[in-house]
Amino acid sequence: MIGTIQDVFKHAVMISGFVFVMMLLLEYLNVLTSGVWRGALASSRWGQYFIAALLGIVPGCLGAFAVVAMFSHGFVSLGAVVAAMIATSGDEAFLMLAMIPAKALMITGILFVVGIVAGVLTDLSLGKREISVTDKCCRFEVHEDYDSCCSFSATRTVGVWKNCSLARAVLALSLALIIIAVVSGQIGPREWNWIRITVLIASAGALFVVSTVTDHFLEEHLWQHIAKRHLPKIFLWAFGTLFLIFILRKYFNLDVSGSSGGGRWIFLLVACLVGLIPQSGPHLVFLTLYVSGTLPLSILLANSIVQDGHGMLPMLAESRKAFILIKAINLFVGLVVGAAAMSAGF
Repeated sequence: MIGTIQDVFKHAVMISGFVFVMMLLLEYLNVLTSGVWRGALASSRWGQYFIAALLGIVPGCLGAFAVVAMFSHGFVSLGAVVAAMIATSGDEAFLMLAMIPAKALMITGILFVVGIVAGVLTDLSLGKREISVTDKCCRFEVHEDYDSCCSFSATRTVGVWKNCSLARAVLALSLALIIIAVVSGQIGPREWNWIRITVLIASAGALFVVSTVTDHFLEEHLWQHIAKRHLPKIFLWAFGTLFLIFILRKYFNLDVSGSSGGGRWIFLLVACLVGLIPQSGPHLVFLTLYVSGTLPLSILLANSIVQDGHGMLPMLAESRKAFILIKAINLFVGLVVGAAAMSAGF
């Protein structure tokens, strides 16, 4: 049992470490490209569907937050939000890339296409909806002075390290430990493959970001937003779910992959209903069961369509009507696509 807990802990550290690094880099790129996103989303109706779905497939919640923020200011339609929320899998996209990289790319492509189609049909059926959203916590933040926040400056870098804050020291040390653990093979693949190399490069890039950005960007975006709010929940959900799956698989027969009866359909319904939860974490159950061969691809796909991590939380905070409407559309699409995929043998 002790050995199992150690394995689960290492796996959870690998997953949460990878998610942390990627979220940190995306937060950095988000600030650098925020002006471009605004112009692209507002350019045209068809452009909105494409860009919204494209933002949706970006792992994490930033793309979804961007679309909700643009919607609240009238830059995109309700269908564009649907496209983004179907395309996104929240933080679970990071986990899929870490655990099933090839299948993750395939699922992402399917979500992208389904999201655009659902977005178009939504606007054709319901028309454009204007809803005011005031996200006090997670709003996509547009920086007018993003160059001064993120552009590299050797003089500034020397200055921030002379007066190094506790947050910068903790983040830099954590990333250095991740790099050491990856190089030594303590976490991640033991052999040098593209996954291990990618994690190493991404971790080194994240360390560069932490070492060079301004104190304001580091404190507000990296420390307060990612390290304090996201990382603990990601690790706890990953560790708890992996341990729970170990217990369930040891004492219960959860395998419905070969079932032709009602077991698969019940799991499909449960996966879609769990997808309604506006929070990253619970959906890891279905990913882990799929990776272990317990559930078919169709159920993971259906869950990925319905769930959007916590990307919809800004909408829930201000308009329950819009939240329920978009979630209902996602649930319908997830059930239809999941049932079709299951009937086709996936």
